[in-house]
Order: sequence, then C-alpha cells, then structure tokens
Amino acid sequence: MRGLVAQRLLALFFGGVLLLNFPLLALWDRDATVFGLPLFPCALFAVWAVLIGLTAWIVERRRDDE
Repeated sequence: MRGLVAQRLLALFFGGVLLLNFPLLALWDRDATVFGLPLFPCALFAVWAVLIGLTAWIVERRRDDE
C-alpha cells in the first residue's frame, strides 16, 4: 500500500510541474478578469490550491487505510 501512495504523490508532483510550467501556464496569460481580479494570478492560485488539496487527500487517505 505504501508504494501506491508514493506513486500517487509522484504523479501529482509531475502533474503540478506540467501545470505550472510555461506551455500550459501561457494559456492563462490573457487580459481577462475573474470577479475583478486578473485571470493569471487567479489561475495560479487555483492550481496551487488544488495541488495542495490533492496532496492532503492522498496523505490523509493513507492514514485512514491503516
């Protein structure tokens, strides 16, 4: 079971690297707003928050399975 958690965290890490790297990050660089805030910082914050939430879910799920 421990190996599965490590694999999920590693996949999440590489997914985060891809999402926060140039080619995909450039998709959000537009002159648009979300509730009056620029789209780019909102997208960065949303991706960051989702990555933290998924990391916490994976780690906490591991503790529940023991």
